[in-house]
Amino acid sequence: TVWQQEYERWQKRDLSGKRYVYFWVDGVYCNVRMDDKQCLLVIVGATVEGEKELVAIEGGFRESELSWSQLLIDLKSRGLANGPQLAVGDGALGFWKAIGKVFPMSKCQRCWVHKTANVLNNLPKSLQSKAKSHLHQIWQAENREEAERYFKSFVNAYEAKYPKAAQCLQKDHSSLLIFYDFPAEHWRHIRTTNPIESTFATVRLRTNKVRGCFSANTVLTMAFKLCECAQKRWIRLHRPERLAEVIKGLKFVNGIEENRIAA
Repeated sequence: TVWQQEYERWQKRDLSGKRYVYFWVDGVYCNVRMDDKQCLLVIVGATVEGEKELVAIEGGFRESELSWSQLLIDLKSRGLANGPQLAVGDGALGFWKAIGKVFPMSKCQRCWVHKTANVLNNLPKSLQSKAKSHLHQIWQAENREEAERYFKSFVNAYEAKYPKAAQCLQKDHSSLLIFYDFPAEHWRHIRTTNPIESTFATVRLRTNKVRGCFSANTVLTMAFKLCECAQKRWIRLHRPERLAEVIKGLKFVNGIEENRIAA
């Protein structure tokens, strides 16, 4: 089909002029039966101009380091010389090991939406709403010091009776707070994998209406086209001029460039 050909051409496109400052990454399961336990491996990138664009969408295994490595190596072989300064994603991805090997300079931020859901799963229903507000306080904190205080108080409040909930939060401690080392204007974008989540809510909606067994190719092509349409509505990053500063390697402390603090 025409869509299939478009997708195949897009998969081979030259990336040598491209630079992505941030990656949002996820392994998305659609509501259709695909071959095996495959899911869609999705990467959305932020360009230096602050636009969000679809970088990759492939079939693979979400938890598999091999699938993600192949995808990243393919991007590199097509000319993507530099990895992102920061990648944002869920904890259950083989992606983290893969990016550490392919683009070792990239920092990693765990998605707060995923992490909140994982923590709440370890608590009884009656406590979930209060715990959710507690978690919100952490990632909405004005600065890292305040976030650390809320972090500690969450662990103290739950670890005696619900050790699994406390452990779930603690094990990604440092990678949950990496966003404080990036411009404050971008925090709303980089604390979660929202560009992917919101886009795939509509993809799932479409595939829901056409239940049945699809070939992996059909699902991929359909998801690619839906992402292409969604891309037109993706919100540009706030204060895109900060992206050039991030690429230059300027140091940010609690979201503010160090030199501006000194001044």
